Amino acid sequence: MGEGQLEPSGPIVIVVSLPEQRASVYRNGVRIGIATVSTGKRGHRTPTGVFTILNKDKDHHSKTYGNAPMPYSERLTWDGVALHAGGLPGYPSSHGCVHLPSEFARQLFEITEKGMTVVIADEATAPRHVAHPHALAPVDAASGETQPVAPLAGAQDFRWQPEQSPTGPVTVVISAADQRVLVLRNGIEIGRSRIALGNTNRSLGTHAYMAVEGEGRGPKRYVSYNDAAPLRWVAVSLPGHAGSGRWEHDTEPTQHFRMPEEFAAALDALLEPGVTMLVTDAP
Repeated sequence: MGEGQLEPSGPIVIVVSLPEQRASVYRNGVRIGIATVSTGKRGHRTPTGVFTILNKDKDHHSKTYGNAPMPYSERLTWDGVALHAGGLPGYPSSHGCVHLPSEFARQLFEITEKGMTVVIADEATAPRHVAHPHALAPVDAASGETQPVAPLAGAQDFRWQPEQSPTGPVTVVISAADQRVLVLRNGIEIGRSRIALGNTNRSLGTHAYMAVEGEGRGPKRYVSYNDAAPLRWVAVSLPGHAGSGRWEHDTEPTQHFRMPEEFAAALDALLEPGVTMLVTDAP
C-alpha cells in the first residue's frame, strides 16, 4: 500500500473492477493502493456485488481444488470465493476467486478486518463522498414532516433487539422491493422495520455506502445533510444490478425512504465509522 501514508487510519473499502482486472483500496475515501488482479475464467465467473470479509486465513488451502495454496485468504462467500495471493497471467484465470499480487495480498491482509466491505463490479468504479446517504430519514427532508410507515406483522412498527448481537460490525440492508430495512450486527439481525417509499418510478439499482469520519460535531441525525456532519459517507453504485444499467454516482434515489422515528433514533446511536449500508431494488 504505497499510498497508505495519505490516510494512515480509518475504515477501508476494497473495489474490484472485473473489466479492468484491477483492485483499488480506499481508506476514508482516499485511494491508498491499487493492483492488477486475475478473476474468474469462463464458467467460473467471479460474482459481482457488495460483500463483507467473512474470515481470514494467512495459510489457507483449497478444499475443492487439490489442496491448492491460497495465501493471505480473505473469504467473501461461504462457497469459497475469496481474495488471496495467486497467479496473474494478465487475464481472468481463477475458479472464481480474486487473485492478488503476493506482496499486495500480504499488506492488504495486515490492514483489513472481518466485516470490512468489498465491492466487485462489472465496470470501473470509485467511491464518492456524499454528505449523507439520505436513505434512513425519519422525516421528509424538504418539509420536516414525519412520514407514516406500514406496521410489521402483529401491528408492530418495527422490531429492535440489540441484545441479540451486542458487538461487531454493523450492516444496514434496505430493500425497496420488500419495503423493509434490516440491521445486522456481526451478521446477526438485531432490528427490522417497514419503510415507506416516496413517489418515484425510477429503478434504484444497487448502492453501497460506508460511514467514515466527518469534520463536524453533534448528533448524527439522518436529516442532517450538510458537509459538516460528524459522519460522512463513501458511496459506490454497482452497474449491472437490479435496474442499474449504467454507472451512477447519483444519491437522489435513496431520498425516497422513510421509517419510524424511534427506530431511526436507535439506529442513529449505532452509527460510527465503518458502518456499511446497502440499498437495492432486489428483494
